[in-house]
Amino acid sequence: MEGFFGLALNIILTIYLVIDSRKHGKNPILWGVLGFVFGAIALGIYLIKTDRKLVGWIITILSIIGYLLIILLVGLAIFFTTVGFS
Repeated sequence: MEGFFGLALNIILTIYLVIDSRKHGKNPILWGVLGFVFGAIALGIYLIKTDRKLVGWIITILSIIGYLLIILLVGLAIFFTTVGFS
């Protein structure tokens, strides 16, 4: 279920970036690929580049913090799996 949610979110972001990039004179193929691969980070950078800086920086910072937390949790899970809880 979580994988489906992430994929659906990336597809929605991709569609938004492709449609909106045409309005701002940006390359829609580039922003569509970046939106699908990088998700919220690409959306934040796109918003920064199209002069919506406050929202763009908030989205970029929150998504980077989220990715760092996921990396930390996976690292802790690997650590506790190999070392044990004792």
